[in-house]
Amino acid sequence: MQSLALLLALAATLGSVNATHFNVTRRAPGTAKRVIVQMFGWNWDSIAAECSNFLGPEGYGFVQAHVGLTATQVSPPAEHVQGSQWWTDYQPVSYTLTSKRGNRQQFQKCDRLDTIWNHMTGMDSGTGVAGSSFTHYVYPGTYQYQDFHHCGLTSNDDISDYSNRAQVQTCELVNLADLATDTEYVRGRLAQYGNDLLSLGVDGFRLDASKHIAAGDLANIIGRLSRKPYITQEVIFGSGEPVTPNEYTGNGDVQEFRYTSTIKDAFLNGNIAALQNLDNRGWVSGTSANVFVANHDTERGDSSLNINSPRNSFILGTIFSLAHPYGTPTVLSGFTFTNSDDGAPNNGAGTCSTTGGSGGWRCEHRYVAFSGMVRFRNAAGSNALSNWYSPSQDRIAFGRATYLRVQQPGSAAFVAINNRDDAWSYTFQTALPAGSYCDAITGKPNGSGGCTGAVYTVSSSGTFTASVYPRSAVALYK
Repeated sequence: MQSLALLLALAATLGSVNATHFNVTRRAPGTAKRVIVQMFGWNWDSIAAECSNFLGPEGYGFVQAHVGLTATQVSPPAEHVQGSQWWTDYQPVSYTLTSKRGNRQQFQKCDRLDTIWNHMTGMDSGTGVAGSSFTHYVYPGTYQYQDFHHCGLTSNDDISDYSNRAQVQTCELVNLADLATDTEYVRGRLAQYGNDLLSLGVDGFRLDASKHIAAGDLANIIGRLSRKPYITQEVIFGSGEPVTPNEYTGNGDVQEFRYTSTIKDAFLNGNIAALQNLDNRGWVSGTSANVFVANHDTERGDSSLNINSPRNSFILGTIFSLAHPYGTPTVLSGFTFTNSDDGAPNNGAGTCSTTGGSGGWRCEHRYVAFSGMVRFRNAAGSNALSNWYSPSQDRIAFGRATYLRVQQPGSAAFVAINNRDDAWSYTFQTALPAGSYCDAITGKPNGSGGCTGAVYTVSSSGTFTASVYPRSAVALYK
């Protein structure tokens, strides 16, 4: 399947794109959260190169305290079990920073990561990638038998009933040795590991399997860190289950999986018009939500859109996610696979083309539409939703505006998304100032006052006319 980025690159050549100047305002750094990119399976050297060559220049990351940070979510850095499968990274053996992705010196080039505080391995015994021997409940120099939960609530100590809080948080998740995070030693040891990572310049943690750790246990460990990093917690909602995502918001952001399934349903079944207000559904508040259209787990199942979803729905869903103000978005950048266990190609050495992937890597973060929407989101900042328009269930348009004074609107961005198989020709009302704008979906500023993609003119009354291609979008920002 061709990506929308390639389709639109072709479509952009149909119009005049290079001679027209357009409005570009470089916004001063602020405190708004920006876009995270999950560099799934990439090794440390490849990530460092990609941060310098593309991610930083294209605006991926956070801006905090007037310091720009490229927010790359990377694989867990600790020593793990041996094996080529992607999930071996998620079975720690020790907190030595040697993994398939590289060593401690190489890791210091990274800034945000997956972190495993819930468990160690699911194997009876073995040797980790750095040479550390272990058994299921004994990790010499790190943990002993008494440092794990032995719940005794099921025949094999595995979770069997998610309606039982004690099972969810003290029994084993698919045989993974469950750390006793309610004990002083384990809390201190996890904090020591976290502080070691912080000392190397890490500025954020994704806490894997947070649902299986009591929120209070996590709060205790986080409270022992030398500084407060960005925190996002994996807490998968289950209908009727006692452990809920909202319990964890005091610790930091929470990954809102209901968002992921809602985006899938809306873009596959046609009702994207219902996505206007996402903060009134009982989900985690948008200010505390970390959202994604797909991650490494969901793309391997049927719980989200993925690159193989029909009719460019994955591309359009991601455009929406980067345009709408709800939550802090994470964009997955992964690799192709034929088996759900497949590990990263080329020993994790990521390779990209100019606007996509190569050598088995997809490099979604380089898709023209995705990097363009990162610039869109950075321009929109914390501006609220405005000028919502939806003539049907499968077509929406909206702006991101802030109203400084009555009757004097200011605006940063506007997007129109067409989730149908026919073009959408319309004159859209925006709050954008008059001028010429470079379409973020098809191109970007070319460095000499022009645009590599389509250009649209906004009138003095804030309107512009466009024919939005089938299963496509137009996005303007100042």
